[in-house]
This record gives sequence, structure tokens and C-alpha cells, in this order.
Amino acid sequence: MTIQEIQEEIVDEFSMFDDWMQRYEYIIELGKTLPLIDEKFKTEDNIIKGCQSKVWVHAEEKDGKILFTADSDAILTKGIIAILIRAFSNQTPQAILEANTDFVDEIGLKEHLSPTRANGLVSMIKKIKMYALAFQAKQ
Repeated sequence: MTIQEIQEEIVDEFSMFDDWMQRYEYIIELGKTLPLIDEKFKTEDNIIKGCQSKVWVHAEEKDGKILFTADSDAILTKGIIAILIRAFSNQTPQAILEANTDFVDEIGLKEHLSPTRANGLVSMIKKIKMYALAFQAKQ
């Protein structure tokens, strides 16, 4: 699936919920499905700066695609990074760099987060894009 197709799938899933309490619960559930980062990658280099809670993201390249794993010490944040990893993991660096993140606004995520969590969300996206840039430079 392309990033765009995955993002559309996420938007469709969120449109099934009537209110934000249900969406928060769904985000928390998604966090439980997150491919967890190996403890050895919970380093300062992999921590997302600008997040209220601790979030680690690790990336590795396999067959020209980037695979992401992550973890967070907060359940909601874990769900947010799970959404991003679902959208961007197992994609080429080029596809990640070219992808837009409008789906985040479409599901209303940014507007329903506290300002510090919204900043953290932007930082998570930047980190994913930075990994893609680094892997693209190696190709």
C-alpha cells in the first residue's frame, strides 16, 4: 500500500467515531499494536525533542524501505506515534519525503491535542522525515 492509501484508511477509520472520547480510546488501542523499539535503541539519539512525554523512534533500512519502531512512556503518545509509523513504515525514503501529512488535520488530531502534544506530533513527523532524508543520502 502507498502512504496515501494508508492515510486514507486511517481517515476512514477515524470517521467512524462520533466523538473525541471514542477517538482517544481508539488512539490508545492503536498504541497497544505498536511495533516496539528494542530497549537498546531507547537512546538520547532516538528520543523526540519537543515532546511532553518520552518518545523514542528507531529506523532501519531493509530492501530500500525504512522500517520504524517506537515506544513512549505515555499511552496517548504511544497511539499517536503508532498512527505515524503505520503510515510511514515500510516505505521508501523518497515516498516518505514526498508524502504530505494532511491526514493528521483531516482526522482532527492536531486540534484536539494540547499545545505541547501538538508540538510533539510535529516533532515526530520531522524525525520520521529526517530519517528518510538520512537514508536517502546513503543510497
